[in-house]
Amino acid sequence: MSATELPNANTRRLRAIHRRLVKRFGELAPPRATDPLDELVLTVLSQHTSDLNAERAFASLRDAYPSWADVVAARSGDVADVIRSGGLANTKAPRIQSILREVAEREGDYSLERLRGAPDAEAREYLTSLPGIGPKTAAVVLSFALGRDAMPVDTHVHRVTRRLGIVPDKVSAERADRILHDLVPEGLRTPLHVAFIRLGREICKAPIPRCSVCPLKDLCPTAPRYLGVPRELRAGRPNRASGPD
Repeated sequence: MSATELPNANTRRLRAIHRRLVKRFGELAPPRATDPLDELVLTVLSQHTSDLNAERAFASLRDAYPSWADVVAARSGDVADVIRSGGLANTKAPRIQSILREVAEREGDYSLERLRGAPDAEAREYLTSLPGIGPKTAAVVLSFALGRDAMPVDTHVHRVTRRLGIVPDKVSAERADRILHDLVPEGLRTPLHVAFIRLGREICKAPIPRCSVCPLKDLCPTAPRYLGVPRELRAGRPNRASGPD
């Protein structure tokens, strides 16, 4: 099934979903606004761990090494020891060092400030050309540090958008990134990212969502599986008696 055949893969439904989630969660602003290189390193540290662990690892890294040049000059094993609280330290330490080396070589400094003036597509292409940086990490930097209208697809966003019938169920996170970028109306990408994070953490949990308290349950093709609807009605179609707000 293509994205355009899915029940919520259209602008009208996405705007309705956004309105309901604003009503439920309040303002959907990005959680922070930081220096883009700091944000990039923090996002690498956040991979496969909690935000709290990543922030602890980032703070430890900056305490141990006052400058990015100090991080690059250090032994990878020493850097790994410093960021151990963020998990996968032996992988993340050399990756961070490689990113920093590449940025310094390209920019002549440990800075991504030049990207503030670059078009979205150019900034995204630059970020994804750095060692080990994929679409999600690039979108986080674009959205949180550069103020762009981007929609990072992390575990929560990937799960929620598939359950809601916005992207195909078996689509990869990388493919979902491109579908959502093209599908979500301009100006709603970052707010919906924040909303889907909240929804995924608090309600649309893995493995079992709390559909009974979800503000989107009447728009969600997955909800009937978890709401005691008879088996013959669990075909995956949304309740058409209740349209978008």
